[in-house]
Amino acid sequence: MKSVPFHIFALLSVLVLVNTAYADEPLTLKQVSAMVQHNPALLARTASAEAYAFKPAQVGGLPDPVLSIGAISFPVDTLNRDQENMTQLQVGISQSFPFPGTLGLAAQSDEYMAQAASLDVDELRLQLISHAQQSWWSLFYLDRALDTVARNKQLLKQLIRIAESKYKTGQGLQQDVLLAQLELSKLLDIQLQLQSARQQESIRLNTVLNRPAQQSIVLPQAVEETWVAAQAEQVLMDKALQYRPKLNKQNKLIEAAEAQVSLADKAYYPDFKLGATYGFRAANPVTNVDRADLASITLSMSLPFFGETQDANADEKKAALASQGFAYQDAKQAVMAEISQALTSYEQSKAQVALFKQGIIPQAKQTVASMRAAYQVNKVDFLNLIRAQITLYNYETQYWKAFASAKQALAMLGAAVGEEGNDE
Repeated sequence: MKSVPFHIFALLSVLVLVNTAYADEPLTLKQVSAMVQHNPALLARTASAEAYAFKPAQVGGLPDPVLSIGAISFPVDTLNRDQENMTQLQVGISQSFPFPGTLGLAAQSDEYMAQAASLDVDELRLQLISHAQQSWWSLFYLDRALDTVARNKQLLKQLIRIAESKYKTGQGLQQDVLLAQLELSKLLDIQLQLQSARQQESIRLNTVLNRPAQQSIVLPQAVEETWVAAQAEQVLMDKALQYRPKLNKQNKLIEAAEAQVSLADKAYYPDFKLGATYGFRAANPVTNVDRADLASITLSMSLPFFGETQDANADEKKAALASQGFAYQDAKQAVMAEISQALTSYEQSKAQVALFKQGIIPQAKQTVASMRAAYQVNKVDFLNLIRAQITLYNYETQYWKAFASAKQALAMLGAAVGEEGNDE
């Protein structure tokens, strides 16, 4: 086996180091939004929309002309070309012409369908960005919860040392030591659960971003804890009616269905076909005089005298138009519900964040500090101190849970309105 040249080995080593370093860089929300473009489902839908964009040109043009070649009026006894006056070799061309306006309506209908397909791509992109951002915030919460667990583990270890010291000097109880060790074990169990949840959330986010499922995700340690003022619900709903791709797509489908209804009305009128032929005749065998060639022009038309087929087609297109109208109303109601739910969730979570940050957590920290000092002089029993510390841990965890929930609601609200959300 040949050894790898040193310069190639060195280059590969550098590339590995660069990729490893890049993989360990914090993944920001802005990067997440950009990386969604590589999602296979989005790429597939984009390609499908691009393919549909070629359909209007196909249906809007005239059908191909028809070339015909024939042998006319040959005597079957001799098959002699110059025996009969009407014997001729004939070449012709014909062109079909649908009733005026038919091709334009067909192209218009497919153009609306192509625009609907493009809007469907935009809708999927919005949803993928929203889901990726929500997953990002779930990871951010889990990181903060793990940080809180690690910090509380250190505090519990300190309490264990204090309890052990007091027990050795006869000022404390063994049950205090055992209680602290039990609470430490519970924290270790919570840590394992949080680590498992983070791994599952990382897999979900990597899947959306079209990355290896087990690829490591590192997030920034901190973000700005600021909030945007949400617009009034009616303002958001009005924006959604204008910008949400899901609703604009349904409008395009309605316009396509209306063009199909108009196209069905054209079926009651005839289509035309114009043809021209030229016949080549041989010379008279007796007089050796050339016979004049023959030319013909024909105009034919379809006769839609019986309207049963046309009636059924028109009724079908009208029913399809009504169906698209109801589909728009259904989509509109769903979007309005999304906005209301996301807005309610955002305001509620934001209020919880303020309550935890400004009131509950500072008070809980003061309580723990006061009880810890009192415990060291035997004025507070160990059980109450542990309970206070656990309560503080729960409040800190709930704060980050509410914080992430508010940011997730903001991402959902942006997608519901038709915006790509907040990239911090």
